[in-house]
Amino acid sequence: MAKRKSPDFDALFKAEEQDDQSPPPESGFFDRFSGWYQKAFGIIKLIFGLCFLPFVYAFSTSFMHESALIERALQDYFWGGVIAFLLIYLFIWEPAIIYAKGHRVIEFIFTFFKPLVKFAPYLLPTYTILLFAFFGFFSLFINARWLIESMMFLVGFSTMLHLVFCAKTIRGKKSDFLKGNYIFGFSFVYVVNVSILGLCLNFIFKEFSFVRFFNIALQNAGSIFYAVFKQLFLN
Repeated sequence: MAKRKSPDFDALFKAEEQDDQSPPPESGFFDRFSGWYQKAFGIIKLIFGLCFLPFVYAFSTSFMHESALIERALQDYFWGGVIAFLLIYLFIWEPAIIYAKGHRVIEFIFTFFKPLVKFAPYLLPTYTILLFAFFGFFSLFINARWLIESMMFLVGFSTMLHLVFCAKTIRGKKSDFLKGNYIFGFSFVYVVNVSILGLCLNFIFKEFSFVRFFNIALQNAGSIFYAVFKQLFLN
């Protein structure tokens, strides 16, 4: 059975696509100059995107290492949420309307600051942040195992929800020469989201240290850049 996209997500995607479309270029020289400029800028974004990939790897491995210090059962709930989302998304239903609602919440919050309205919905995982906030509040009154187990499962689910639909939206941009905007944009969003997740876990679990996670990630990324630089220029 073919998958059906949510009308809310389609409307959101079309609106953003219209915002990204630049006015028709002038004819003649200006037409050619505009085309050259867009291609050159696309190549630059692709180069920056490739340079950002070591950070994606470094932050992923650092997060995996640090989260392994959390109780194994709670780790399983988190990854269970990740797997549950992927199974639902791939075989049952694309919950795009849920992502679109969270997207609009962030847009509403940052209405007062126009430059952030366009970027904040991608950088901030709405539901993940709200889940940690609700857990912090309810944990003051409820001391039960099921609360933290449910929180970890939903955090895994919401994190994948945000990353998958964020990637889908960025990838769908038509004016993306060589997919440079997608590679750089999603890599940056991924690193920011993993960092936010790590910061939130730091406040919940004493075993998880955000400072250690961040330092290890930067060290690993620096080691990759040094190894590449040594291979290209020092050998």
